[in-house]
Amino acid sequence: MERYFQSSDNAFELYHGDATEALSELGKTCDVVFADPPYFLSKGYSSKINGEWKSFEKGEWDRVTSLDGINQFNRRWLSACRNVLKDSGTIWVSGTYHNIFSVATCLVELGFKVLNIIVWQKSDAKPTLSRNYFNFTTEYIVWARKNEKVTHYFNCDLMEQINGGNRMSDVWRIPFISSWEMGLGQHPTQKPLRLLYRIVLSSTREGETILDPFAGSCTTGIASNLLGRKFIGIDQSQEFLDYGIRRKHEIEDTLRAEWMLKKMSENPEEVMVMVNHARPDLYKRMIETGICYLRAGDSKGSLLVTPGFERLNYVLLHTNGENAQLFKLKTKGHFQIWTQETLQQYGFEPRSAAYYVVLHFDPSKPISMKHCPDLKEDKYTFKAKIKPLSNFVGIK
Repeated sequence: MERYFQSSDNAFELYHGDATEALSELGKTCDVVFADPPYFLSKGYSSKINGEWKSFEKGEWDRVTSLDGINQFNRRWLSACRNVLKDSGTIWVSGTYHNIFSVATCLVELGFKVLNIIVWQKSDAKPTLSRNYFNFTTEYIVWARKNEKVTHYFNCDLMEQINGGNRMSDVWRIPFISSWEMGLGQHPTQKPLRLLYRIVLSSTREGETILDPFAGSCTTGIASNLLGRKFIGIDQSQEFLDYGIRRKHEIEDTLRAEWMLKKMSENPEEVMVMVNHARPDLYKRMIETGICYLRAGDSKGSLLVTPGFERLNYVLLHTNGENAQLFKLKTKGHFQIWTQETLQQYGFEPRSAAYYVVLHFDPSKPISMKHCPDLKEDKYTFKAKIKPLSNFVGIK
């Protein structure tokens, strides 16, 4: 099969055609498959629900069909994916109740081992129009490995770090697609980059290849390339493939790529880090005692807490931008107010204020940082600030 597009860096490859046919002719293998197949929701007409007209049409490819038709379709493309997936590879398949039970059944019938069924809860989901149901806020993602007895790759440690040091659960609260992801076009079932960010990081290593047989707007490819992975995409729509190509060209601009990488690693509910400068002697004493303190001022009234403090779970200590070390707080979002006299009892010599915000952390277990940004910000280097954990772990 001839390629529809290949990027200059050879990391983004597209094919135009039916997924099953294209996979049978591909002649390549991949480490991971992510698939967002038809959910079979389109009915070819609009309905009036609670006085509001609602269209259920996304395209011919999504047209409602029988259960037998859904099962036959899923068996064909999943079997084709299995043939190109490495023995140690895994597959992720998204859906709703309309198709996900069929997908899970077909995976088991074909010899896959189901590892998890992720519940993606859209933290900003719109209200369901009909009042005959509970509000629909979730989609499901089946994660399975190719072989029962062949070990798969899973970066459990990184997922724990992203989740504030706790095992990440199979319920993910991630916002729906944002406006900054749709500047070059639109796709009716486009997935958010934040969702693919987590999938790519959890199940692949840098340099590995991810295949998407229903590439659509190529969100899988954009997330893969931004994280240093290679991408192969297939779609039967030239219009959507061209949209994906425009998105690939967009991230060839280094500054734009860095900005998008930062955006997709953000999460409104993300764990936060208190970044605090301390002179060398104070830095050493804080690590010895597991106590980090910040000036709270002289106010005898209320204390205004920075938004995000309730999600604070780490402290990063540094001296003028150097010797940065990351530690986990003993209690998430918790702090105390101490006086000068109390701090002096622990060997500190505070002089700049009457009251201090005190954070207790575990100094015995420094957290490994994948990436530490430049902490030198002229006069702002010495000012304490709250930053997302993703600034320090997870991204390249």
